[in-house]
Amino acid sequence: MIASSELILNPDGSVYHLNLKPEHIAKDILFVGDQNRVEKITNHFEKIEFSQQKREFKTQTGYYKGKRITVMSSGIGPDNIDIVMNELDALVNIDLKTREVKEELTSLNIIRIGTSGSLQADIPCDSIVLSQYGLGLDNMLRSYLIDDISEKEIEEAFIKQTQWDMKKGRPYVIKGSEILEKRMESETIFKGFTGTAGGFYGPQGRVLRLGIQDPELNSKMDSFEFEGIKMTNLEMETGAIYGLGKLLGHECLSLNAIIANRATGTFSDDPYKAVDALIEYALDKLAE
Repeated sequence: MIASSELILNPDGSVYHLNLKPEHIAKDILFVGDQNRVEKITNHFEKIEFSQQKREFKTQTGYYKGKRITVMSSGIGPDNIDIVMNELDALVNIDLKTREVKEELTSLNIIRIGTSGSLQADIPCDSIVLSQYGLGLDNMLRSYLIDDISEKEIEEAFIKQTQWDMKKGRPYVIKGSEILEKRMESETIFKGFTGTAGGFYGPQGRVLRLGIQDPELNSKMDSFEFEGIKMTNLEMETGAIYGLGKLLGHECLSLNAIIANRATGTFSDDPYKAVDALIEYALDKLAE
């Protein structure tokens, strides 16, 4: 039995941070970072059967073209992903009354819908990037036993090419769901490595008033390539989602609307339109 100090429940029996019970979520789940983006997606639904919010975690479950889908805001960063992924898994794979792991486990389909900036000149603004791999620059996932699921050959290549300082922790590389990749791909989708940073400023090479450990890191990452696969974009959640998803047995994929291109110095003329296009694309693919 899992101790109450490890799996914390609210007085109503819901999981602690998300404030959800098992019946509140669908098997197909869309993640967004911003809580205000949840309703941008569910506005497309024919029906919303459940809505809940606690802190930055907003959840709505409803139907799109007859398909039951949950939309949830995760907030920003790998630390929030640690909460969301573990509590979602608890909802489907732990009996919350007996606190015992279920004999028959459930695999969720989790798709992140985000915005990002492209690192490559040939990935234009308003396009969509599908993350084949999450390349984690954060240390959250290293709290878990990930050696059996990480791509060590790619990790070594990245460490060597970027001259990575191991005092910051060892980068990790996790492959996304091949099942969801086939479900979501199309001829117009770009694919590659998505970098996951543990912060927005220094960890992503931004300098305001503080100097950073490696001022050249961004250019090193931009040029990283492994067997023809390039770094496409940099954000703060994908690697953590892929790692925890694989450890827990869930299918996970990350899709990003490209609203800026760092290589060309351009920004989308209408980033909201780009996001809306990605939302409709993902919903239609899920409903097929």
